[in-house]
Amino acid sequence: MPEWLEKQLPKLVLAPSFIAVLVFVYGFIAWTGWVSLTRSRLMPRYEIEGLVQYSKLFASPRWDTAMNNLVVFGLLFIIIAMVLGLLLAILLDQQIRTEGAIRTIYLYPMALSMIVTGTAWKWILNPGLGLEATVRGWGFEDFTFDWLVNPDMAIYTVVIAIIWQSSGFVMALFLAGLRSVDGEIIKAAQVDGIPTWRIYSAIVIPSMAPIFLSAFIVLAHLAIKSFDLVIALTGGGPGYATDLPATYMYAMAFSRGDLGQAAASAMVMMMVVFAVVVPYLYSELRAKND
Repeated sequence: MPEWLEKQLPKLVLAPSFIAVLVFVYGFIAWTGWVSLTRSRLMPRYEIEGLVQYSKLFASPRWDTAMNNLVVFGLLFIIIAMVLGLLLAILLDQQIRTEGAIRTIYLYPMALSMIVTGTAWKWILNPGLGLEATVRGWGFEDFTFDWLVNPDMAIYTVVIAIIWQSSGFVMALFLAGLRSVDGEIIKAAQVDGIPTWRIYSAIVIPSMAPIFLSAFIVLAHLAIKSFDLVIALTGGGPGYATDLPATYMYAMAFSRGDLGQAAASAMVMMMVVFAVVVPYLYSELRAKND
């Protein structure tokens, strides 16, 4: 093989992937941004009309509901998943006998797709054949659990399902962090008579700050782009009570035939993702440079 070809071979191998990413990722992001500035409806139009789609978007009650749902859903999901994952990781870090069984039970949901998770929880929470029907069959006729069909409570069913799906991932992440802490420090603290809870709260957990940040970024990104779980579990309903930005965008693009609104909502979602990811990337790069 000629020397010049050998030097250029890595570039030639990577060129198709680079071109594909450039066209199908950044190219379509640019196209979406352009369409969001037009009056596109069922078919795209390319005459720039300014921020009319964004004005319409932020005036939409359905979009307000979607964003409010995202705040409630995202905060509950991130906080509960991180707390539950940390508690499970601390439990497993005690080298208990059933560690393998517990780890398998909580990691198993990660192997399922969000569609499967949503469908399973839809059956479980369905008042006519799930939890409510089962408890009433045991003789508790007054028991009611109708969150799935209650517009004020339906968003919390999505929280329950995604926590069940994702808490095992957080547990595994935190467990790896706990096992990476220097054991000599922990032994020294134990020799000094420091209680176990104090060792974790004052020594172990503070040393895992980068892992907490990584878990937060992953969970926040998962919350922002949640779509398939909502579609399988509630379909965005009752009404649009469980709409999230991703389901709003899908409805505008494929149900309402409003491509301009879908593009505008997609760009806002991208800005939200950037607001979460960019500070993280900046802190990582700054830490490496320091």
